[in-house]
Amino acid sequence: MKKILFYLSLIVIGSTFLFSCTELIEAEVFNRTFLLGKWHSGTEFYKYLEDGTGGTWDTADDVKEEEAQQFTWTLVNDELTHIHILELGGTGVPKIYTITELTSTILKYQDDFGVSHTFTKVQ
Repeated sequence: MKKILFYLSLIVIGSTFLFSCTELIEAEVFNRTFLLGKWHSGTEFYKYLEDGTGGTWDTADDVKEEEAQQFTWTLVNDELTHIHILELGGTGVPKIYTITELTSTILKYQDDFGVSHTFTKVQ
């Protein structure tokens, strides 16, 4: 019985050292205020408002800012979530992006498929 307790204690102590030595990867935290404003990539535009709402439009489709597809957004650490508001009411499926760079002039993120998107701030 003493041997079992001894070996069990060694396993617990060994696993504690093993897990304490592994480096946890933490999500990067981005400044929410940098996201506020109007962004564009080519003819595609996104506008993020302070109240967590926004809109997106594409001038190549002859859509103007006033006709933008409305969405709500949240930014937690490096995870940017858009939930589009449907025309007939209700909400769409959340779109989740991982921000890789966010400054006062550059926004870069990746979607779930690993596709990168780069936007610049409209002044």
